[in-house]
Amino acid sequence: MSIVTPFAIIGGGFRSEFYVRIAQALPERFHLCGVVVRDEEKGRAFEEKWKVPTFRTLDLLLEHAKPAFVVVSVSRPASPGFLRELAERGIPALAETPPAPDLPGLHELNELTRQGARIQVAEQYPFQPIHAAQLALVESGRLGRITQCYVSKSHGYHGISLIRKLLGVGFEDVRIRAARFETPLVNGPGRSGPPKEDKLVIAPRDLAWMEFQGGKLGLFDFEKDQHRSWIRSNHVNVRGERGEIYDGRVSWLADYATPVHLDLNRINRGEDGNLEGYYLQGILAGDQWVYRNPCGPARLYDDEIAIADCMIKMADYAAGGPGFYGLSEASQDHYLYMLMEEAIGTGEPVCSTKQPWARLDT
Repeated sequence: MSIVTPFAIIGGGFRSEFYVRIAQALPERFHLCGVVVRDEEKGRAFEEKWKVPTFRTLDLLLEHAKPAFVVVSVSRPASPGFLRELAERGIPALAETPPAPDLPGLHELNELTRQGARIQVAEQYPFQPIHAAQLALVESGRLGRITQCYVSKSHGYHGISLIRKLLGVGFEDVRIRAARFETPLVNGPGRSGPPKEDKLVIAPRDLAWMEFQGGKLGLFDFEKDQHRSWIRSNHVNVRGERGEIYDGRVSWLADYATPVHLDLNRINRGEDGNLEGYYLQGILAGDQWVYRNPCGPARLYDDEIAIADCMIKMADYAAGGPGFYGLSEASQDHYLYMLMEEAIGTGEPVCSTKQPWARLDT
């Protein structure tokens, strides 16, 4: 029988609602004991919509509840202050990305870690089913030593997080060249839903060449809102000495004369005559599971599954378990994103330098 973990949220915006939906879909795992929404009118509207208690301050919430961890889902400038408050109270925090808006802010937050603060960051992309399956294949060794990857999946630090994970890169220095191109595109879906009119917009596309120490190359490619677009594709390509992954296709050498080619197949329950409920069971490569959904049979879409996986890992971390994506990792990804923006702005290559968080345990 699973343990129900009480948690709370600071913030009542778009991202906060993911955690509410997940808690309601997984009542056997999570209990949402309160949400801090500073504006009273917004708080009342949040209560009415989601049927959860809201509080105007963190102190008021903590008077009424004892969360095992608190999700901090507020604006970038506001996030560090709340993380500091939680650290002072000894409460583990799960921060939304990025945890701070700039390099000085990242340095200050990592000082909290040095002082014992327990903070993890909800970077969900490596836990999305397809990427978790791809990472499992990389970690299996079938592709040999990984030397290159191309990620055209999400913006900024999300894409960089996938690049570092797939390449197996830690805090090695990197040389970045980058450029931005702007092209016309018919407006597609956004956070608020499908488009309401046929409208031509200018879509910036960022491309970056990232040469890591140790002979590893990461290629970043993302056009604004590409991950939501109906007419743009997302791609991931990982290349090793003995094989590669291209989206849902895997190729490797069983021996020097025997190539193996497999597709990554999503296995759903609830199709045809199956009566187990509609949900993703996992992903198969041939006859081997390379991913199993930790949230079945809850009916969640992929991004919710990934965030739920972060929450499951956070509950374990709050109970004394290992970290899964700490401040140092999140800071490195956001730092490299800021360097990429600098390279785009100047048109010149930029090189990273070792940051203080590289010495901290994640």
